[in-house]
Amino acid sequence: MNKFFYVIASVAILAGAYAWSFGVPGGPPAGVESEAAAAQGAGVSGGPGGPPGRPGGGGATAVVLMPLNMQPFEDTFRAIGSSEAVTSATLTSDVSGRVVEVNLSSNAQVSEGDLLVQLDARAATLSLETAQSELEQASATVARYERLQQSGNSTVTEVTISEAQLALRLAEATVAQAELVLEDLTIRAPISGKLGLSDVNVGDFLTANTPIVTLDDSSALLVEFELPERSVGYLSLGREVTLETPATTGLFFKGEITSFDSRIDDVTRSVTVKVQVENPDETLWPGMTFTARLSNMSDPLIVVPTTAITWSRDGASIWFEDDGKAQSTPVTILHRRDENVWLDVDLPLGTLVITEGAHKLRAGSEITDVNAPVQQPEQS
Repeated sequence: MNKFFYVIASVAILAGAYAWSFGVPGGPPAGVESEAAAAQGAGVSGGPGGPPGRPGGGGATAVVLMPLNMQPFEDTFRAIGSSEAVTSATLTSDVSGRVVEVNLSSNAQVSEGDLLVQLDARAATLSLETAQSELEQASATVARYERLQQSGNSTVTEVTISEAQLALRLAEATVAQAELVLEDLTIRAPISGKLGLSDVNVGDFLTANTPIVTLDDSSALLVEFELPERSVGYLSLGREVTLETPATTGLFFKGEITSFDSRIDDVTRSVTVKVQVENPDETLWPGMTFTARLSNMSDPLIVVPTTAITWSRDGASIWFEDDGKAQSTPVTILHRRDENVWLDVDLPLGTLVITEGAHKLRAGSEITDVNAPVQQPEQS
């Protein structure tokens, strides 16, 4: 029993010591209530119009203003492409034969119809001569039969004349065929232009369809490149394109769109465009790499800095000054570049737009321009 009383006494002593040191739990700390009462008695407040630390009154919000202005937006598309001659050909032989004559000087300028390669034509020449002799004989036979018939000779019947005329037509076809064979053995320039490299020499035996030499008319070039899908609205035949090639650094060439594809590539999401550039002095060569630039200048549009745009659940908007107060209006962003945006907005030119400080505003808030000149007091 004595131990029980000792425990109770110990707990009571500890509780009293805690209350004396830290105060009774759930009540205000010692001295707080008296300090608050003293402050209230002395008339101390948290400042005009609100609690301590919160500014009172309704002063104007400082912002940065700038007037609305307009300028066009230049949309530019760049692409890399390669060139080819507007007219070009790769010469081949339609028949087999041995080369007996060659006129294939590299980079030589040739005219349409010039002889380039002659194959051995002796057999074809003999075949043509034979066919021509047979044609002459068939023609003479028809003429003799017709004279006899006109003279009243009964031995020449209509059947005889028909057979002679048929033989004449066959002889004519044989001559034409022999002439084609002989012509195929003579390879001429199909167009005027410049020859490329060739390794064909006299004595070589060419098989049919063997490439002999390339021939390019470089008076104009076609440059082919790919443009992104969003450029299709700017494509039209005859539209000017600026071209540049590393082979002529610092020089720019003007070309015109001559054709473009009728559909968008479903993999690259781009459209193929061909541009023709004139090359009368042949400064440019087929196969050169070109950088193509297609530019489009829009009509003047309202432009503001990107800092003027604010966002909400309703989309983009800008704040502007109206009789010293802030108002907002929704906008449609048409283009972006660097630190500017081009807008579709129903505001007159010269309207002062808030470019900095809009995040602090509410509709109807009074504002002041931090860049406005400070009025100096009049000196008496």
